[in-house]
Amino acid sequence: MNIVISQPMLFPWIGMLEQVRLADCYVDYADVQFSKGSFVNRVQVKTGAGPRWMTVPLRGLSLGQRIDEVAIDDSLPWRENHLQLLCAAYDGAPYRGEMLALVEDVYAREYTSVSTLSLASLMALCRYYGLDRERTFVPSSQLGIEGASSQRVLEIVLRLGGDRYITGHGARNYLAHEIFDKAGVRVEYMDYLKVPYTQLHGEFTPYVSALDLIANKGPDGVEYIRSGARYWKDFLDER
Repeated sequence: MNIVISQPMLFPWIGMLEQVRLADCYVDYADVQFSKGSFVNRVQVKTGAGPRWMTVPLRGLSLGQRIDEVAIDDSLPWRENHLQLLCAAYDGAPYRGEMLALVEDVYAREYTSVSTLSLASLMALCRYYGLDRERTFVPSSQLGIEGASSQRVLEIVLRLGGDRYITGHGARNYLAHEIFDKAGVRVEYMDYLKVPYTQLHGEFTPYVSALDLIANKGPDGVEYIRSGARYWKDFLDER
């Protein structure tokens, strides 16, 4: 069974959808410490003036706070600001209406924390491309597994019956690969293809919200969600 474990991200890039596509079980890892500068509450949008950050403002953030404890500052008109940004950035995109409708649906609800908003945004993208089917989505907080770092990740994988753990590139700097090997779990890193598609505003970039894929390609965008993964030793040797 393939397991993917990721912190929540606001309308994430295509690479995150590719991880979900490879997963039999996706674990929403929100009961860990929030890091400033992460993608939990922000994502880049491609505009005519270059990439722009689309950020959800936070309220009362304190050092060491867990992602699922971080509140949204609803005193600011962030929903309206995001929709204005997206409306302008994708003026002329063939599926702009579908993209805006998806965002409006997510933003029509109230959220107890930034993590619930970010998960809702991911699930909306997954439903659009049918990635919510044939896999399960589990919050790490419901598994009752304590600890931290690689050992906790491994225990989550084992609890879920996983024998293959697929992760993004950031884990290469901290993951204790050998303990996974000893436990019979194969660690693989994403092999991002970054397949180009027609975008607005100049040269192609994959490092923007997957809302860009919807706005420009609509349902056919699923054809661009096709990256695979590589065994960790091969991945690290190449680098």
